[in-house]
Amino acid sequence: MIKFRKMHGLGNDFVILDARKERALLNISSESTQKICDRNKGIGCDQLIVLENPKSDKADIFMRIYNPDGGEAGACGNATRCVADIIGKEQDKETLVVETISGLLGCIRNKDATVTVDMGTPILDWENIPLSQECDIDNLPLDCVDASAVGMGNPHCIIFVENADKADVKNCGSCLETHPLFPERTNVEFVSFSSRAHMRMRVWERGAGITLACGSGACAAAVAAMRRNLCARKITITLDGGTLDIEWRESDNHVLMTGGFTYVFDGVYRNDVKNAPYDTE
Repeated sequence: MIKFRKMHGLGNDFVILDARKERALLNISSESTQKICDRNKGIGCDQLIVLENPKSDKADIFMRIYNPDGGEAGACGNATRCVADIIGKEQDKETLVVETISGLLGCIRNKDATVTVDMGTPILDWENIPLSQECDIDNLPLDCVDASAVGMGNPHCIIFVENADKADVKNCGSCLETHPLFPERTNVEFVSFSSRAHMRMRVWERGAGITLACGSGACAAAVAAMRRNLCARKITITLDGGTLDIEWRESDNHVLMTGGFTYVFDGVYRNDVKNAPYDTE
């Protein structure tokens, strides 16, 4: 039996396992990940998060991120806010650092029950996003869509549309995820604007499909829009699950993301009992 915590950030939901206490979870398999993420036969989530002891002496926790297909992701802004609150309460800290395979993320637990995450500097060169060929990242050579690419610890393809609510996220997103231009596949964000201070965004996540929110995707979309001079350096983004405030700070080019988080429940995953995937405590 494995203890877990269920949380979400704007509806982007996570099963969080603590490998500091359950050492066997350090070698969790792709098959186990898929079973846990399964919404019909497992607990169900957009991503599985595994907490480990930090690798860097500058970090308070190491966060490993798995997609429902078993693949590992480099960044997840919504999960970072959830983990920052868990560890901040555990260590009685308002500021802390969450480590991922893509680097260190500084976090501030705000008094209004939000968390601000310093997502670092966006990746803006085609090779490191990565793309499969040299091209203008602000005008991708994709048929029938107006698109940009930005890296935020993972690759993002941002599609500019008249009305994000009417975008064909499922069909277009699934097609672009595996497009040859993206050798590591990509997340796909569909964005439209009501003003220079407000963006509407819907998302298809690599390895997960349609989700209610994507923190790194919101950051990437804001950067792509700002590079096109479509919005200000601070913007509010409305996703299906709620809103995020994004700032691309001029002083150091770091992207700051502020948003909420929600504790759902704690439970025990009974992976040894057929037809009884979990019991809540």
